Amino acid sequence: MVQAIKQPVVDFYLYPPVGDDDWRYLSQTALVRMLELQMLSRAALLDMANAESFDQAADLLSAAEYVLPSTRNRFAEMESILSLRRAELRQLFSQLMLNKAVIRIFRTRDDFANMRLAIRKVVTKKPLDADFSSDGNISPEQFKQAFEQEKYELLPDYLQEAAEQAVLAYYQTKDIRQIDFTIDNIQAEYNLKMAQRLKNIFLLGLFRIHIDLTNIRTMFRLKFIQSQDQFQQPSGHGVPAEPGDKFFLRGGYLTLERLKLALDAGYEALGQLFFVTPYWRVVEAGANYLMSNKSFLKLEQQCEEHLTEFLKSTIQIVTGPQPIIAYFLMKENEIRNVRLILTAKKNFLDTKLILDRIS
Repeated sequence: MVQAIKQPVVDFYLYPPVGDDDWRYLSQTALVRMLELQMLSRAALLDMANAESFDQAADLLSAAEYVLPSTRNRFAEMESILSLRRAELRQLFSQLMLNKAVIRIFRTRDDFANMRLAIRKVVTKKPLDADFSSDGNISPEQFKQAFEQEKYELLPDYLQEAAEQAVLAYYQTKDIRQIDFTIDNIQAEYNLKMAQRLKNIFLLGLFRIHIDLTNIRTMFRLKFIQSQDQFQQPSGHGVPAEPGDKFFLRGGYLTLERLKLALDAGYEALGQLFFVTPYWRVVEAGANYLMSNKSFLKLEQQCEEHLTEFLKSTIQIVTGPQPIIAYFLMKENEIRNVRLILTAKKNFLDTKLILDRIS
């Protein structure tokens, strides 16, 4: 596993380059360009958010692929339909992507998610039941066997390391969050290592942006804990009083020094601190909303929007794998937003909160 990844130079304004055309993907690119036109518009999502009830929001999907049957169990049907659409999307992605190594990289998202779940169950003495995703590279049966028999060598190297380090990190502090910190770091290193091996400029930019946005979220949450006087807790619980580098992922465009400076700066100064970075709008909007509402909703919305705009920048590519990856990720995000809005409506969440999250 990569021990130290050099800090890349930020030589762009908002988004890194997406790479060159690859004419092997001519027909695949044409297909996803057509499919992009069928995606839900921002106006459609806002109309759903402004609907007075769950049923009215669901009815707005009547002309889309998410149409829900008019039954008494519409909410239950919603999850089935959205899960089906996601499965169809992943199958399509596998069919269109010529480089199977790229498919394996995105499937590792489920591998690492399964790893988090397995370790949490083990350390909390819960049974390894059937909650594992079957969309990864490793089957749920392999995960169960590896953890029930404590034979991590049954897993690939990147998962062996994740299992060993995450379990060790947990027992050193007895803090369940150390599992996530450790696995996030190993997953980020793995993604960068694979993108570098493939010499894929687009994937490198995508994964480095993801690292930065994760670090920005972490920075805000650590600051919030500090401001609530919950940051310093008894030994063996919570986050240490002086968070070091280990709470931030390596390999992004942001320097760790800037992130650590942000922990000591006031919320009102964060926009200025990040002004020379591509993320100043994300940070400033997130800080202002957090100060006013004690909520991370706007931060999450801004992170999502920044990543989406980077994916949209693949419009400059005539043909290549970049538009296929971008469509895949944007469509996954659309499915999540439909689920988010309908779930919020079902639970009578304030419309303003929904709008703050998606717009």
